Order: sequence, then structure tokens, then C-alpha cells
Amino acid sequence: MAKALFHKSQRVYVKPVGTWALVENVVPHWVKDVDEPLRVTYECGLGRQFQAHELISEQAMQNSERNENDDEDLLMEHWRISRRSPPRRAELGNSGTMNQGTYPVVLTDEGEGGGWRVSPSSYERDPQRVEHHARMIVHTPDLLRIARRIAEFASERSDEFPQDLVPVAQGCASILRFVYQLDDAPETVAAE
Repeated sequence: MAKALFHKSQRVYVKPVGTWALVENVVPHWVKDVDEPLRVTYECGLGRQFQAHELISEQAMQNSERNENDDEDLLMEHWRISRRSPPRRAELGNSGTMNQGTYPVVLTDEGEGGGWRVSPSSYERDPQRVEHHARMIVHTPDLLRIARRIAEFASERSDEFPQDLVPVAQGCASILRFVYQLDDAPETVAAE
């Protein structure tokens, strides 16, 4: 169930548009016989409704400015898992628990379209494996943030960094260079 994270007339940064706006309306999406809304969206006068992950409160932005390590974290992508029903399920009229008869879809953009999908037939072959892949993919941005911090710490404070962890920091820097296709990823201390 969803709770409203922002309130009417609150100033928020709208990530997909890259501008500040005021929340004009909080729109709960209700389901029959459920006490709380299924999801909450926000109207900001920019042509469509936005979900909470697309908005940043002014206070969170100010807190981020105080902590230089988090500056880009709030603007970095936050992926999420959604569940889809195969087309034939709707035709059969099957209904049941939330996950029964559905498969995961990882949404990597602000809308409902972009991301990683698996065919229902692939899901039926090995559902545990596909669920595991979806969870790994959804946490990739978080793991990249952690890898970046480890590589930066090892680079900036090589004298304080434990020698046992130097190979880990080197691996983090290598992964970052590969993922971002950059030559300017943090270098780490060479193993002695």
C-alpha cells in the first residue's frame, strides 16, 4: 500500500523535467475493499502525473547539498520491479494471489515502458532464476554507488585503506570503467 510522501503546495524537484514545481494535487489510486490507496501520484502542472520516485523534496535537496557524497545519488536512477500478467491469463479469467500467474518486469525509466522483460514462457521454465535476475538488476544502481565510493575512498586515502581490500577496490574501479566506458574512473593503489 502507498502513503503520500509529498503534500499539496509543496515545492519539489521534478527529475524527468529537470525543474522545480509545486505539487498541485495529490492523487490516490484506490482499489475496492482496501483501506489504503494502491499508489499515489502527484500533479505538478507539467502535463502528466508523477510518481514519488520522480520527485525530490526541497528539504532532501538541501540535505544533499550539505553532504557532497550524496549530490548525485538523489538524481541517479532508481529502478523498480513491476509485475505483468501474460495475455492468455486475462483471457482465461484467472484470478488469485498477487504473484500467482505474473512475471517480473524491471522498469528502468520514469514511465512504464522501458526496462528489462522476460517472456512468460521463459519465466515458466525457471521462475526462481528469473525472480533472482530481476532482484539483481533492480539493485544494480545501488551496487554501482557502493563500488564508486569504495574506489574513491581507496584512491583518495590510499595510506588509510587496508591492504587486504586493495584488490576489492581495484575490482570496483575496473567495473566502473567498464560500465561507464570511461578512462577517468578512480584509480586505486597498486597491490604490493
